[in-house]
Amino acid sequence: MSNYYNGGRPSLFLYIAIGLISALLGSSLMLFAVHTNPQLFFPENVPDQGEPGAQDVPPPSENIIPPAQVNGPHGTIVEVAAKIGPAVVGVSTRRQAYDWFWGAYEIPGVGSGVIFDAQGYILTNDHVVHGARTINVTLYDGRQVPGRLVGTDPSTDLAVVKIDEPDLPVAPLGDSENLLVGELAIAIGNPLGLELQRTVTAGIVSALNRTIQTEDGNVLEGLIQTDASINPGNSGGPLVNASGQVIGINTAKAPKAEGIGFSIPINLAKPIVEELITHGRIVTPWLGIIGGTITPEIANYYDLAVEKGVLVLEISRSSPAEEAGLRRLDVITAFNITPMETIEDLTSALEQQKVGQEIKLTILRGESKQTVSVVLGEQPQE
Repeated sequence: MSNYYNGGRPSLFLYIAIGLISALLGSSLMLFAVHTNPQLFFPENVPDQGEPGAQDVPPPSENIIPPAQVNGPHGTIVEVAAKIGPAVVGVSTRRQAYDWFWGAYEIPGVGSGVIFDAQGYILTNDHVVHGARTINVTLYDGRQVPGRLVGTDPSTDLAVVKIDEPDLPVAPLGDSENLLVGELAIAIGNPLGLELQRTVTAGIVSALNRTIQTEDGNVLEGLIQTDASINPGNSGGPLVNASGQVIGINTAKAPKAEGIGFSIPINLAKPIVEELITHGRIVTPWLGIIGGTITPEIANYYDLAVEKGVLVLEISRSSPAEEAGLRRLDVITAFNITPMETIEDLTSALEQQKVGQEIKLTILRGESKQTVSVVLGEQPQE
C-alpha cells in the first residue's frame, strides 16, 4: 500500500501511468478513424470512389440565390422587381369632407398605381382616387407630379390617371386567362404609405375566380387570390408573374385573415381601361326593358306557353327594345341563338356586347315564335 499511496493520496507514479495509457488509447482511436473515413479529415485528397450519382452533383457556387429569391420560368424575383419597380408609382389624394362641428376639411389618402403606357397612363383602383379633389403621383426617382383623373369604374374598382411626363418606365400587361394555382405571384406597392414605396412581396396564386364584398358594399367577381402580402397602401399596385408581366391589380386583403389578398385580373381590366381612355367612362350596352325570370307560378298567372325564359314586364320609351318592336309580356327565349332561361342569363349576355351592335332575340308572343333584330344603345346616365 505504501508504494501507491502517500498520506491517503494517489502517488505521482499513478498519475503518470494513467496519462500514458490515455494518450496511447486516443492515438489508436484517431488512427483507426482516419484509416476508415479519410474523407472526413482530408476531403481534397480522397480519390473519386465512383459512387452512384456523385458526378451529377454540381460544385458549390458563391453566387447562389437565397431561397427567398425563387426562380421562375423566365427570371428571379430580384429581376422582376428591378424590371417592374420603376413603373410602380405612389398615388396621393385629398378629398373634401364635412363635419357638423368643424365644417369642411380635407382627408389625405395614399395608394399605388402602375404606369402601363408611355403616354403617362396609370392604372389604379377606383377606391384610391374616388372623390379626390387633387391627385399627386410620386415617381420612382422621387419626383411628385400632378395627376389627372381620366375615368373610373366603381363596379370593377378600376381607375385610370394620367400624368404628362416624358421618358416614363412602362410595365407590360400580361395575360391572366390561363393562370394556374401555384404560380409565382409578386406584389409591388406602398403598403403603409409613401415612406415604404415599391415594397416587394412574393407568394403564389392561391386560387382563381374568387368573389368578395368590399367595405362599401360593392361585389367584385372573378378575382385572383394570392398569399403575397397586400396591405391598404398596396391598392392599385400590380400583381406580377415570373415573366415580369402585370397579371392583376391589387385591390383588397381579406378583412379577417392574414396572408389572403385579392387582385383584379388584367384581362378583365383591359377593356375597362380602353373604354375609360376613349370615353372617360364605361359605356354600357342597353336593351331598355325591365324583365323577370319565368317561374311555374308566373307562367301559370300569365298563362304562358313556356316555363323558362325572361318575361318582358316593361319597356322604356325610345329604347332599342321599343324601336325593335318588343312588347310587354313578350318572352325572350334566346339571345343570338343562345338559350335564355333567367334574367341573369340575359344580363350576362348583354355585358358581352358593345353599343351599336346588332343582336337577335328569339321571342315568344302568345304562341307565336319570332326573331327580332335589336341595335343596342348606350345605357342612359343617371
